[in-house]
Amino acid sequence: MTRGNEDSRRKRNRCFLYIAAGIILQTIIIVLFVVFVMRIKTPKVRLDSVAVDSLTANSSPSSPSFKVQINALVTVKNKNFGHYKFEGSKVTFSYKGTAVGEGTIAKAKAKAKRTKKINVTVSLNSNKVSSHSQLSSDLSSGNLTLTAYAKLDGKVHLFKVIKKKKSANLNCTVHVDTKAKVVHVLTCK
Repeated sequence: MTRGNEDSRRKRNRCFLYIAAGIILQTIIIVLFVVFVMRIKTPKVRLDSVAVDSLTANSSPSSPSFKVQINALVTVKNKNFGHYKFEGSKVTFSYKGTAVGEGTIAKAKAKAKRTKKINVTVSLNSNKVSSHSQLSSDLSSGNLTLTAYAKLDGKVHLFKVIKKKKSANLNCTVHVDTKAKVVHVLTCK
């Protein structure tokens, strides 16, 4: 009798041990899933490349001016396990804080763990630049420094159930060589 009770108690203890180990294993799996998969990161927006299609510049001290047609490749890098749907936005190019041109980023979706590439054509001109003292010297030196800014508002969708609002910012500096009519330096933060 005692031997039978002892065997039955061992089996019962072993069964409880297996149940406890299963619960602990499931808890670890759930915690790892939440920590690594469910963490929602802000997508990154950058200017991948900028090409000068046409450029005319007048560096005379009395009335300096420029007209530039550029083609920019904007990339939206989504590191999340769900897709990022963002609304249409504007990318603004400015010279010394004054807006000189604006392009449209169309409403789109960046798939999970992918990079969405968007072409943006922008016409820049110095009409709004109020006879800036440095514009003439920048144009004569052949180095026109522009900054680009855009804000993309959207939502990251995880498993079609969880939706989290995220805003991604583009902040880049573009150095245009007005003599060679090319972009020689492009840096993004």
